Amino acid sequence: MRKNSLWLICASFILAFVIISWTSVKKHSGLVAKTTSDSSSNTATTEQLFSHYVADIFNTARLAQAGLDENVFEKAVIGYINLKVANKLSPNSSVITVVDFNKSSTSKRMWIVDLDKKELLLNTWVAHGNGSGGDVPNRFSNQVDSFESSLGFYVTNNVYNGKHGVSLRLDGMDEGFNDQAHKRDIVVHAAPYVSQSSINALGRLGRSQGCPAVSPSVVNQVINTIKGKTVLFINANDSGYTSKYLNQDLAANYAVGNPANATALNASL
Repeated sequence: MRKNSLWLICASFILAFVIISWTSVKKHSGLVAKTTSDSSSNTATTEQLFSHYVADIFNTARLAQAGLDENVFEKAVIGYINLKVANKLSPNSSVITVVDFNKSSTSKRMWIVDLDKKELLLNTWVAHGNGSGGDVPNRFSNQVDSFESSLGFYVTNNVYNGKHGVSLRLDGMDEGFNDQAHKRDIVVHAAPYVSQSSINALGRLGRSQGCPAVSPSVVNQVINTIKGKTVLFINANDSGYTSKYLNQDLAANYAVGNPANATALNASL
């Protein structure tokens, strides 16, 4: 009888230990799962809020109806925010210019958008370099005398009067892709071959020596709207193009109200 009592006592201690241990492990596992879930949720929320921010501007400004692809617009916004955090733009700048060379020259493939007002300010034709191809460009270069267009992010500089009349200098921000813009005299200027009459005669716009040339009828409006350290983004499907200003994490943190995180991410570039 005494042996049975001792055995029952020992068995009770062992069972209690197992139950306590199992409960502890279960609680710990639940905490880890919750922490992991919360972490993923926070990351997803930042991304979702940024996507909502971009989509809200895109839809309010009716950019799809104007022919702009949302993924191209998002890249331009990411670059705008990255350049803003890097202090490359005017502090009061909310205007971005998007050029999409995936599209035919006969389409109005330049869009000027005010992000704060969520408004499309202008949608117009823009020429590409004669070295880049016919109607839709497929070659891009940063080299002097290539007469090809250069992809990437630019910041608008000073206005001057040159051989094409009033013109706007551009600073190329992407090393190896457009940072030779000054040496190449890549500027925004007017050109008579950017017109409906050229499309009627050639089946496409005329071409420049690499500049994003616009119609004489809108050149003053374009230059006056985008001058003064605003961003101009030239896009095309080119697998070789990369940019440090396409840091989506930085853009998302800044856009959803985490500027400290954005600044830290920028410092790591």
